[in-house]
Amino acid sequence: MSDSDVHNDEGNAGALAAQLAQANERIAQMSEELDGLQVEQKLTHKLAAAGAIDLEAAVLVARARIDGKTEADVDKCVTQLRKEKAYLFGGPAQIATPRKTATAKDRVAHNQAALEQAAKKAARTGSRIDLQRYLNLRRSVM
Repeated sequence: MSDSDVHNDEGNAGALAAQLAQANERIAQMSEELDGLQVEQKLTHKLAAAGAIDLEAAVLVARARIDGKTEADVDKCVTQLRKEKAYLFGGPAQIATPRKTATAKDRVAHNQAALEQAAKKAARTGSRIDLQRYLNLRRSVM
């Protein structure tokens, strides 16, 4: 072996070591990104199961709170977020109706009350006339 072969081998070894270091850094970076995506996916599933209305906003807030913590804190974060920011989560099922003004009656609530009364009366009396009235009301409301 000549001197040029020895210098050539040392140069190749240095280049290979640099490539190996770059590959290791890239692997570490990809691993961190994967962990972040897994945490975000768990948050999304947990928040969706908790009934989040605005899922994207809830994930952003929860992710900011969890940043740097372990995945075990996901459940705690979701329960705390549900307590502190209840407006991000759905409450009881509500019918989307316009809000009533001072002079207008809430027709949906009135119709619902009339429907319930007709159903109770039809069940109580067993009369065909009462049943027909209930079914007609139900058809007009729903």
